[in-house]
Amino acid sequence: MRYAKEHKQETRQRIIATAGRRLKRDGIDGSGVATLMKDAGLTGGTFYAYFDSKDHLVATQAAPGRAGLEQIIRWYFSPEQRDSIQDGCPNAALLDEIARSTDPTRQAYTHGALVLIDGFAARLAPHDPPSARLTSLSLLGMMAGTLQLSRALTDRRLADQLLEQGIRNALALIDAEQHN
Repeated sequence: MRYAKEHKQETRQRIIATAGRRLKRDGIDGSGVATLMKDAGLTGGTFYAYFDSKDHLVATQAAPGRAGLEQIIRWYFSPEQRDSIQDGCPNAALLDEIARSTDPTRQAYTHGALVLIDGFAARLAPHDPPSARLTSLSLLGMMAGTLQLSRALTDRRLADQLLEQGIRNALALIDAEQHN
C-alpha cells in the first residue's frame, strides 16, 4: 500500500514530538531508538527511513542561515515552549540533572550540545563555522538559562517580558557576530 506524500512528513513530525518527550524525561543516553519508535507507535527499523542516527533526530533542522537561527530563537523563547516542559527543549529541562550525571551521560550531552552549537555556527558564519563556535556556545547558554528562569517565575507578565528580552538579546548577539 502506498501512502500519500503528507504521510511521511506527518510520521516524521510524530517521531520528533514523541522522541522529544522521551529524551527530556530519560535523557539522550537513556533513550534507545527502539524505545523512541515504540513511543511513536512504529517499529525500530522504520526510524532509519526518517533519520540517519539518533544525533540526526536530536539536531533536526530549521531554515538555513540567519533566518533559520532567528526562527529557532523565536520558537525557543515562545510562551508555548516555556509552558510545555515535556515538549520543550531538553537543555532547559535537564541541564541541572546532566551536570550531576555520570561522565558517559555528560559526554553524550556534550556531543549533542556540540551538534547544536555547530549548527548555530554554520548559520552564523557559513564560510567559517569554527569562527562562530564560541558565540554559538554563549547563545545556547543564554537561551537555556533565560528559558529556565522564565519557567521559574510566578509572575506571568514578568516571565513573558523576560522571553521578549531574550529574543532581543539573542538577536543582538548573532548580529554582533555577523558584523565581526
